Amino acid sequence: MAAGFDPSGRLAAEFTNAGTSSFTQFLSRVAPELLPGRRALPPGMAADLAPHATTIVAISAAGGVVMAGDRRATMGNLIAQRDIEKVHPADAYSLVGIAGTAGIGIELMRLFQVELEHYEKIEGAMLSLDGKANRLAAMIRGNLGAAMQGLAVIPLFAGFDLAAPDPARAGRIFSFDVTGGPYEETGYDAIGSGSIFARSALKKRFRAGLSIEEATRLAVEALYDAADDDTATGGPDLTRRIYPVVMTATAEGTHRLTAEETATLAESVVAGRMENPGG
Repeated sequence: MAAGFDPSGRLAAEFTNAGTSSFTQFLSRVAPELLPGRRALPPGMAADLAPHATTIVAISAAGGVVMAGDRRATMGNLIAQRDIEKVHPADAYSLVGIAGTAGIGIELMRLFQVELEHYEKIEGAMLSLDGKANRLAAMIRGNLGAAMQGLAVIPLFAGFDLAAPDPARAGRIFSFDVTGGPYEETGYDAIGSGSIFARSALKKRFRAGLSIEEATRLAVEALYDAADDDTATGGPDLTRRIYPVVMTATAEGTHRLTAEETATLAESVVAGRMENPGG
């Protein structure tokens, strides 16, 4: 029985004493088995037994940052899901996208959202953007055991830095390795199986000072290029009307493009590639 569950109905001291502002640390004391990466796993590799999320791109722009993800999840050589959503708001001013084992990634992403909300409630203020990246890094590190058995999760984190001296350059991007190492990226980054192709597309077309609108189109262009060469990345599906998830983080907060906006953008990109396949 996890700590804190008394048959008499009384709450354990952990629930009533003043504690840490980290929900993850609180959970590690009260019910550590609920944390991703803390569950005992049988020996062997499980990489092809669970759906995997694939390509995410992030681009810094004038006044914010854009993040976009394709909608495909794969399981070995099979398409496990065509409309998975891999990009979500972490809090009011930051975004997180996942690549890797989808189930663990979604669980980790939800826990990260609770972690930031819990900190804000306890401390009465938001974590800095660097602090958020470090909290996410610690959570990834906790999944290292599962990662060594093929169940790795790699997130991409981006947000609007409220403490930036120049709001026009406040969009920041952080990547991570499987051990939890956080690295700030300049301009753009991509993760997942199609990241090599997406990053190559971004390298050719990115320039400093892009507007948010230009960056959103560039993100969809990069995902299109990734899907063109990587079977695990799904491009815009005009038949089923399944399009990438595109989100922005600016001084006004996070915003997800509506289905109509994303459809218009994706259809414009596809039409352009029919005339010029190389972009």
